[in-house]
Amino acid sequence: MGGNRREAVQPPGVARPGAPYSPVVVSGDLVFTAGQVAFDEDGHLVPGGIGEQTGRVLDNLEACLRAAGCTLGDVVKVTAFLADLGDFEAFNVVYGARFEAPPPARSTIGVDLPGGILVEIEAIARRATAGERGASR
Repeated sequence: MGGNRREAVQPPGVARPGAPYSPVVVSGDLVFTAGQVAFDEDGHLVPGGIGEQTGRVLDNLEACLRAAGCTLGDVVKVTAFLADLGDFEAFNVVYGARFEAPPPARSTIGVDLPGGILVEIEAIARRATAGERGASR
């Protein structure tokens, strides 16, 4: 895929959106994920608190990135939305364990999330170009 075109990707294992958006969009070497929440592949919210939800959100985010040829290591920017900023420390423990140093740039925002959702995360990643992949061999 080249230039400024964009391609939508539906990752396996991630619930299909019921609204008009794509879970992942690839444009050139950039990968953009929609906000991922703690839904299982059938679209049901996983049980548990902020730790369990953050873990599932990051699983979904990884699936989105993998479908676009990336990993968490390719992420350059994350925006995280928390229903309760009092959950920040517990969220950070799970989040920090999943990203290698140096972690991506991140903004964390307190918002009113619907239906028991405690956390939502979106990311921007950069895929290695063919030349970069060849140089790392």
